[in-house]
Amino acid sequence: MNNPYRPLVAALVLYGTGAPAFGQQNTSDALEEVIVTANYRDAALMNTVGSISVVGQDTISERAAQHLEDVLNAVPNVTWASGASRSRFVQVRGVGDLEQYYDPKYYPSVGMMLDKLELGDSANAGMLFDVAQVEVLRGPQGTRFGASAHAGMINIRTHAPTDEFEGELSGGAGNYDSYNLGLVLSGPLSENLKGRVAVQQNNSDGYIDNDRLNRDATNDFDELTARTRLQWTPTDRSSYELSAFYFDSDNGLDAWSLDNDRTTQSDQPGKDTQETLAFTASGNWLLDDEHTVEATVSYTDTESHYRYDADWVSDELCQTYLCSFGNDTAQEIFDRDRDRLVADLRLLGGGNDLGAGESRYVIGLYANDGSETLDYSYPSIWYGNYSSSSDYDTDRYAIYGEYEYQASDRLSLTAGLRLERFEDDYKDSNAFSTDGSDDLWNAELSARYDWTDDTMVYATVARGGKPGGVNTTASANQPWMSPAFQDFTAEKLSFDDETLWNTEIGIKTRQFDQRLSLTAALFYMDRDNAQLENWMWDDSAGLWIGYLDSTSGANSYGLELESTFLVNDRLELFANVGWLETEVDSIAAFDLDAWDFVDKQDRDQAKSPNYQYNIGARVSFTQQLSGRLEVEGQDDSYYGYYHDGKLDSYDLLNASLQWTSSSFGVTLWGRNLSDEDYAVHGLYFGNDPRDDFGAFQNETYLQLGQPRTYGLNFTYSF
Repeated sequence: MNNPYRPLVAALVLYGTGAPAFGQQNTSDALEEVIVTANYRDAALMNTVGSISVVGQDTISERAAQHLEDVLNAVPNVTWASGASRSRFVQVRGVGDLEQYYDPKYYPSVGMMLDKLELGDSANAGMLFDVAQVEVLRGPQGTRFGASAHAGMINIRTHAPTDEFEGELSGGAGNYDSYNLGLVLSGPLSENLKGRVAVQQNNSDGYIDNDRLNRDATNDFDELTARTRLQWTPTDRSSYELSAFYFDSDNGLDAWSLDNDRTTQSDQPGKDTQETLAFTASGNWLLDDEHTVEATVSYTDTESHYRYDADWVSDELCQTYLCSFGNDTAQEIFDRDRDRLVADLRLLGGGNDLGAGESRYVIGLYANDGSETLDYSYPSIWYGNYSSSSDYDTDRYAIYGEYEYQASDRLSLTAGLRLERFEDDYKDSNAFSTDGSDDLWNAELSARYDWTDDTMVYATVARGGKPGGVNTTASANQPWMSPAFQDFTAEKLSFDDETLWNTEIGIKTRQFDQRLSLTAALFYMDRDNAQLENWMWDDSAGLWIGYLDSTSGANSYGLELESTFLVNDRLELFANVGWLETEVDSIAAFDLDAWDFVDKQDRDQAKSPNYQYNIGARVSFTQQLSGRLEVEGQDDSYYGYYHDGKLDSYDLLNASLQWTSSSFGVTLWGRNLSDEDYAVHGLYFGNDPRDDFGAFQNETYLQLGQPRTYGLNFTYSF
């Protein structure tokens, strides 16, 4: 690892390693307890089975994080790919989607919840304003969430309404003409009713200069987030909550440069917009001291528009350089409208605390009805004005349960099972249609042993199931493919159910009078019929074809190590380390360099760096003044299977300085202070028409991450 911050890393490792609850401020001589809310029952992080990271409110504030992508680098063995204005494609332990274009993706492998709302395929809306903490659960969470959390789950928990009136006005400004302004109001509305409203506007010009149009905001951010929560407690034995969520983004999309820099030549910059409106209603009824009924109903409506300049160039560029075939002026345009209605009903039996020989259980029913319409167009002077439309409907029904038995004062056993029925129906304007159904099952068996009062060890085996389906783009276009590609895709027009087995052992402990917390997990994940995203270019037919290939198995194993060490009341050290080894048994692909179909053996999975780390310190200079310094990075990784290109490794330096009083807070922050160029997504193909550069030869194109950014944020509480 060629790490320019090696001396700092080494010094910090001498004191501690990682942070399961990043940024939980401490004014005492012991670490605060962190509560995980993503499971059936809230529980302390150090008592919860499984590899879980919790990013706290302080870390969100100190990193000046606006979106989920601004904090995920602090979580081991979690990566993300961009391919859009925000990095909404998340991978856990190497498993997850890389991008989405034409085909409807049935479910992301990594789920996302906002309180009790399933965001899932609307992850652009993962904004962090007024968020209390982000919980990242690694490994299949199928018993709790089904196919929605095949590889893991990200649970975003916002602040709840308060018993006393309070409010907060916040704002900030930074380079690249970035600014944000937010308002929070919370408190009682009547004796049994309280509410909370949070609204924020976030804007930035982005980090791209468009040389053709002489503009610096063609890849900008324009995002409005609004949330309301109402909580009503009419009796001691019942409570209700109604929440609304609105997200409206009008972001630019002009991210790709022929020269892999932040200067583009496109004459038709794209857009990445999303408007989401969602409502959630839930109820909780205490039947007696040991039986509770919980019910949740949510509705989500999302409209998105995604378009980009397909050839990235302009007529002017082709006047400066001799361009083969000139400028196409093509765009690729996707208009989607998604609706989803979800209902979840469960009975919880047993007490919150179990004694030896006691047990508790959960029994639940789940239903999810979703629909998606897609209007697609590709206006091109080379290939014509192609357009199509499609409708995709899904239904999911599940029955699930979990049983926990306290075998002794120190040993507890848990078993969970979820049976899920999946049905879908697809049709498009090309007269192609298909319908399918799958019966899936998810299961988990775990044991927890309290070695001492401060240390527990666990072992768990979990099975996740993800439905198969039809590669609609490949199927609809097969009649127009050249013969060799028709033969190749004959067995790839559909993909099978994927099964993922995760075996894991771990330890969680607190030592030195609760000043040191340490969690470690060793895991092995085995995928049968691994659904791997792949692409092929049929030059004779002029077709790019994307598809899911499930003809191979894959496996991964590794380590997650996290800890926090409160050296004294002024110094807190943390680090997070992830190690990951992955392998795809065999995958056939059309290799653009070999210009032939090849069989790739024992390849690393895409977006699976061998190591990741986040190490740093938080220092309290006075009661009001504190600072945070951290280094984070990851190894190189493949970003596809149709080539052997890799995203390079990188190391980033972040820092912040905070001043707080009873009412005011000011944060001076900086990310990527060394201004390192690093990639968050990659493509490999021939797209440069300039003859001087070897027209249309295959090249790696990179979507770059944030450059050096810095700014000043403030809060005023009242």
